[in-house]
Amino acid sequence: MAALICAAGSGSRAGEGLPKQYRLLDGRPILSASLDLFLNHPAVSLVATVIGADHRALYDAAAAPFAASETLLAPAIGGDSRQASVRAGLEALAEREIDIVLVHDAARPFASAALVDRAIASAFANGGAVPGVAVVDTICEVDRGGGRGATLDRERCRALQTPQAFDYALLRAAHAQAEGAGRADFTDDGALYAWAGHRVVVFEGETENVKLTTPEQFEVFARREAVETLLTLGDVRMGTGFDVHAFGPGDHVILGGVAVPHDFGLSGHSDADVVLHALTDAVLGALGDGDIGAHFPPSDPTWKGADSAKFMADAVARVRARGGVIAHLDVTVIGEAPKVGPHREAMRARIAEICGVALSRVGVKATTTEKLGFAGRREGLAAMASATIRLPLTEDLA
Repeated sequence: MAALICAAGSGSRAGEGLPKQYRLLDGRPILSASLDLFLNHPAVSLVATVIGADHRALYDAAAAPFAASETLLAPAIGGDSRQASVRAGLEALAEREIDIVLVHDAARPFASAALVDRAIASAFANGGAVPGVAVVDTICEVDRGGGRGATLDRERCRALQTPQAFDYALLRAAHAQAEGAGRADFTDDGALYAWAGHRVVVFEGETENVKLTTPEQFEVFARREAVETLLTLGDVRMGTGFDVHAFGPGDHVILGGVAVPHDFGLSGHSDADVVLHALTDAVLGALGDGDIGAHFPPSDPTWKGADSAKFMADAVARVRARGGVIAHLDVTVIGEAPKVGPHREAMRARIAEICGVALSRVGVKATTTEKLGFAGRREGLAAMASATIRLPLTEDLA
């Protein structure tokens, strides 16, 4: 029993970026999911992958967790079409004693072991087998001009998937026959196998076994992954921070990593960014990990004039080192001037960039003290902040 994973395509329909089979899903390359499925299936003896000629480094990274497996063969180099790539993979297996071969698209990372079981059983019983799912939409033909043609009977239609399973010798011979006949237009091995005169049956597929193809699909699954990550981090914590800096000489202040024009600057050992200092303390407070002065002492000349983004990024890194994420950040600037409103969105964008979170997870507000206190006398600025983080549940909750 051999599994042949097709991963030679460029994935151009998936938009800009890496070929889709090497993009990350659940923190690992999509191809790794298929390798994991077949390498850990008890009925599969060999696993081979067909890759693009210039994809070797990407493949090696995706296959690195399985490098010690004796089941995993060296990758074969594919051709200009899926049909040519499958044939290259079949030929790479020619010296092995194989009864059944499972052909699977690397862009289908959600196939299950139960689906593989059904593919194997159906191939042994019938010689050729492809998974299919029922069609729920009305299906019609269209002419070359886009005009509507006949409506097809959807009860007799199936959307085909992989893994498809075949008698290895017959599929290899069918590919050779197709090449000899000048047929290079098959996008599905079941169609090629049937064209060569062999029986192919359709067994029950899985609706979850989708093929990732378009940019929209990747966006949907990325959002789903983010939500699932949040839901698995059940230790929800909140911290607060407060910071004050006096006005001094200068023509601008730094707020939330953004230079805001003003008649004065802010005095401080670093760049005196009250917004980032308050947010940094809020994150550290949620972690129970001291405060900004403990990690970046004002007595240390290293931090004289430093960009406060370094402090904020360090606090975020500490959250991630604990397996957590930033759920939300909120800050209020306190002072009579300068006005925050015209710079609010730039501040939110910069904070989101530093922390690696979505813009919707950052709030920036401002208020005055009705001319009361040091802020009301325009002697300086203050900021108060809150940070909500999510960490994995641990036994120390008791």
